[in-house]
Amino acid sequence: MQNFGEILSLIVAVSWTATALFADIASHRIGAIPLNFIRMVLSLVLLAGLLWVVTGAPYPQFASGQAWIWLALSGLVGYVFGDYCLFNSYVVFGSKYGQLFMTLAPPVAGITGWLFLGESMSWRSWLAMAVTLVGIAICILSRGGSSHKLELKLPVKGVLFGIGAGVGQGTGLVLSKIGLEHYAASIPADAAASVTSMMPFAGTYIRAIAGTIGFFLILAFSKSLPQVAAAIRDRKGMTFATLTTIFGPFIGVSLSLMAVQYAKAGIASTLMALTPVLIIVPYAIINHQKISVKEVLGTLVTMAGVAMFFML
Repeated sequence: MQNFGEILSLIVAVSWTATALFADIASHRIGAIPLNFIRMVLSLVLLAGLLWVVTGAPYPQFASGQAWIWLALSGLVGYVFGDYCLFNSYVVFGSKYGQLFMTLAPPVAGITGWLFLGESMSWRSWLAMAVTLVGIAICILSRGGSSHKLELKLPVKGVLFGIGAGVGQGTGLVLSKIGLEHYAASIPADAAASVTSMMPFAGTYIRAIAGTIGFFLILAFSKSLPQVAAAIRDRKGMTFATLTTIFGPFIGVSLSLMAVQYAKAGIASTLMALTPVLIIVPYAIINHQKISVKEVLGTLVTMAGVAMFFML
């Protein structure tokens, strides 16, 4: 199908918008860490079932040791660190601003690829990153007091969580790319076509295993495992946790890995990064907030920076 990768990318953007809204509610009800652990476990069940139905095995059949290492590392960086920061940012100032900081992921992925993979970074790419940061600054800075000096209008804790989320997501994406390359190389030439087509879902499965282990250890060392039991008893919280899982690790992440196989990475990444724009209206409706012209302008400038980064 023509433009299949681009269509997948738009579906991912919509899916991640839904994920952000559901996760915002679930994080406030059951807590960021219990939510992350629960959705990792649920995603493992969903992905194992899908792999079993399509490939005949409920696990990645041909993943090499190197594929497991890189994809697991991606899960630790992207899920355990990145999503820990992201969901905590939701608790501090909501998914609208949390998703705004996720626009840092593409530039971070570019820098990580430059550092570890030797991918080129022109001065235009650095300019695009600067535009992205300016857009974020427009949204989070305001003039306050009689001095009219620029002040941060969001809690510093939330901003740090937001930055951490963008860094974790961007770095995890590069690690996933390396892991999937090793995975593809390990699939036998005579393997069924379904095995190759399900590779993004199998890669997400490996990442989810690492995420499950990581969040379990965090809960265990912080003696917070009873919070999981309490969360499971929260029927509304579990409903939104399930929706977060379906639209996040199961559909969104898996389709994002598939999208970059059918479309140019730059175009796919730019379309998938539309979530901060898509979330403005539904977030305002759900939370009964007015839409600020300044925030819309800042978000559009941020998106322009992301687009510049990939389209140059």
